[in-house]
Amino acid sequence: QLQLVESGGGLVQPGGSLRLSCAASRFVLDRYNIGWFRQAPGKEREGVSCIDSTHGSTYTPDSVKGRFTISRDNAKNVVYLQMNSLKPEDTAVYYCAAARTLPIQFMCNHWEQSGHWGQGTQVTVSS
Repeated sequence: QLQLVESGGGLVQPGGSLRLSCAASRFVLDRYNIGWFRQAPGKEREGVSCIDSTHGSTYTPDSVKGRFTISRDNAKNVVYLQMNSLKPEDTAVYYCAAARTLPIQFMCNHWEQSGHWGQGTQVTVSS
């Protein structure tokens, strides 16, 4: 069974930073591309960063580029999302997802194509 567990969400002031973690088994990280997605109330889910399992290459859409960074720690079997310069509009539930064969840019731009999801972690940016 493929299991993804997010953590690290919380309340942060505008301009602050948070690092989210997505824990998975080594089996999963070696074979599945991992993406971070978010969904704000009343809005469609959107990809914010994705990482390739084989080469470690990443894709980050322009909407958050320069502020969000995805990375992997193979020793800990964790994929991180570092979020800096947070804005109130970044408030959302953040999910990690796994997809085995999707190219990472396609994965990030088509959230509905990822078949495996974590439970999500709430991020609230507010003063």
